Amino acid sequence: MKQKYLISKETDQKKLIIKEFAELDKERLSLLCEEEYDDKIIKSAISQGKETLISELRTNNMYPPGIYAEKIAQAVIDIFSSKDNQSIELSFNDIDLLIKEVAPSEDADAIDELLVDDLEEKLEEKNTKKDKKGSIKVAKDEDRGVVKENS
Repeated sequence: MKQKYLISKETDQKKLIIKEFAELDKERLSLLCEEEYDDKIIKSAISQGKETLISELRTNNMYPPGIYAEKIAQAVIDIFSSKDNQSIELSFNDIDLLIKEVAPSEDADAIDELLVDDLEEKLEEKNTKKDKKGSIKVAKDEDRGVVKENS
């Protein structure tokens, strides 16, 4: 799902507005949530650090994943530190969260070799054992309750 956050600072009203949009229909973004924050509260949260700001920005209605929340918080910091920038638009795609590049390990080949060698050795040991006993026991006539008559 594609998402977009429109973050704007309303200087005259002394508030920050964050609008969350999501692609509910193909190629069409719909407004999901709009949150308003008091400038004083946001400035105070910024002074206490990014984690505090993220906690302040998250609400019951708008709770972006950690990666998105950090970028939103950084955008808010940028808006409040800049005199020119009054709004920022951030776009995200959830597919980017799901796809992670796995860096090839230098030791991967060595580990694979160890696993294969170990398995082959165990199989060879198992197949070369001479003292194999059958797993099925045949019952003797006495054990089966058969009585032989002597004539």
